[in-house]
Amino acid sequence: MWISKAFFVAIVLALTGCASDIMKNYIGQPVESVILDYGPPTAVVDLGQGERAYQWRKISTNAVSGTSSGEVRHTKHGTVYEETETPGYVERQECFYTFYARASGGRWFITNFRQPKLECE
Repeated sequence: MWISKAFFVAIVLALTGCASDIMKNYIGQPVESVILDYGPPTAVVDLGQGERAYQWRKISTNAVSGTSSGEVRHTKHGTVYEETETPGYVERQECFYTFYARASGGRWFITNFRQPKLECE
């Protein structure tokens, strides 16, 4: 049991930072660099004093298949097959990626970013 918990923690730590590592590479670059890679932002918020937040929204869907399992049981009345079904579903994940920028020389340059939710990393 301890090994499986340690393995899970190691996987989470390995995955943490994936999106953040990519976002970190944009610091100091003009906001156009992000736009060229990911398209126009879904929101731009003027924060005042020459600062803005640029936000990109990504929605991912994943079809999770259902399962079906059965068990043959022997009872005093004969053999019975019991089936258990779990229905499938569509999983929807909404992620926001936010960069902060400051105006300089008529352009906007990335100064920082907001850490995405863990499941969006």
